[in-house]
Amino acid sequence: MSLSIGIVGLPNVGKSTLFNALTKKSVPPHLCNEYHNNQTGKCDRCGGVPAENYPFCTIDPSVGIVPVPDARLSKLSKWSKSGKTIPAVVEFVDIAGLVKGASEGQGLGNQFLSHIRETNAIAEVVRIFEDGDIIHIDGTVEPLRDIEVINLELVLADLQTVSKRLVSIEKEVKSRKKEAIIEQELLKKLEKNLSASQPVSTVAVEEIEQPILRQLNLLTAKPILYVLNTSEAGKNLEEVLPSIPGPYVKVDPVFEKGLNDLITKSYEILDFITFFTTGEDETRAWTIKRGATAPEAGTAIHTDFRDKFIRAEVIQWDKLLAAGSLGRAREQGFLRTEGKEYVVQDGDVIEFKI
Repeated sequence: MSLSIGIVGLPNVGKSTLFNALTKKSVPPHLCNEYHNNQTGKCDRCGGVPAENYPFCTIDPSVGIVPVPDARLSKLSKWSKSGKTIPAVVEFVDIAGLVKGASEGQGLGNQFLSHIRETNAIAEVVRIFEDGDIIHIDGTVEPLRDIEVINLELVLADLQTVSKRLVSIEKEVKSRKKEAIIEQELLKKLEKNLSASQPVSTVAVEEIEQPILRQLNLLTAKPILYVLNTSEAGKNLEEVLPSIPGPYVKVDPVFEKGLNDLITKSYEILDFITFFTTGEDETRAWTIKRGATAPEAGTAIHTDFRDKFIRAEVIQWDKLLAAGSLGRAREQGFLRTEGKEYVVQDGDVIEFKI
């Protein structure tokens, strides 16, 4: 399962510096090739991008494939004497700066908003340090104002999408098509919230409406992680922290502090967990949604693991290491046989039987 995080924010708040710091942690080219089926023997998706002291330095979104820090993986790999160790990864997409009016096409707004739509979640970079040598597009550093500007542009972009969709389904609603009537009710709820500058994530959505909401691919339905850009060289505005409107991490991309926290938190905000497969050939971390059953988790490896699933041998990673062998783990009752209804837990080591 891919996990893509869009790095957004105003121009000149440190997005590209952050991206460059993250890509120093990128997976080796041969692993990136594996994830992207690159046949050239090279990967041109893991390089850095320019970071200059002026707006719109990054014109095209750049992508970095970054491993999720996980000590469990290396311990399992060492225990199995694996030939390869393959981590779970997060894909970070560096998106050029948004400005006030982006939803109406200001700056390069519409182009960049479309790039955000392709990601699973948003990492909103917010500058919380003052430094006279680094200009701010609005002249002063006011983190909460910057957050309001970006979030309002996302809301306005969604409002445009919802309003256009309401118009386009009018004929279907008049024809009394059931699906269109359900969608219209959802769109009206969304429009009401968005018109009040409230994100889609605050709307109570019925189960029957969930597939429609996913198809709309609205920006403010995505989880947002606020990435507070600090700097040892500047004065930090720590007093804003209690007013940040969501989960946040503090990073100093220049000195590469807080990057692991950012990677791990990005993995968590989408409620993803990790299970492992391990053996002499390889030990690998697999990304799945929390609450996935064993057959659903198996699709991370191959679709056959869902359709042809028979059973799964399951053990928690630390129980396996403590037992010392699968045989002793089975004797001690740690290794279990689970069926189709089993809900996979974070840290499970699984062998699927098909």
